[in-house]
Amino acid sequence: MKIHVVRHAAAGHRAQWDGPDPERPLTGKGRHQAAAIAGLLAGAGIARLVSSPYVRCVQTLEPLAAELGLRVEVDPRLAEGAGGEAALDLAAELAADGDAVLCSHGDIIPEMLHHLRCDGTRFKEPLTWPKGSTWVLTGDGRHWAKARYVPPP
Repeated sequence: MKIHVVRHAAAGHRAQWDGPDPERPLTGKGRHQAAAIAGLLAGAGIARLVSSPYVRCVQTLEPLAAELGLRVEVDPRLAEGAGGEAALDLAAELAADGDAVLCSHGDIIPEMLHHLRCDGTRFKEPLTWPKGSTWVLTGDGRHWAKARYVPPP
């Protein structure tokens, strides 16, 4: 079983956005990254797409959803401030349904990776999570045996 954990694509800087942060959209660069992520994951046997409710995360998965004919589900456990353990609980739930993609934020992903490392998950690459990057978790949902890093497109 694989869970692909994507950090949302480029969305510009918070300080330059006038509206509520959850509504901050992808930039042009981010839209290109989202399309490239769709190209990378389109043949991966993905069964579900689950995103933080933040617009930039949903938009990151929309090209993949269109490619696969799936809808982007939203789950507050992937929102900023929700915590890495909550996101890992969601990943475990999703593992029962097949391979999935989760899209979250720069505070959630490092917490997830830290918990995984403490639980014995093998990492070949250093822990990093730039916008548009992906970590591929392989395991059975109860234990994630390894994590592989895919740099942003």
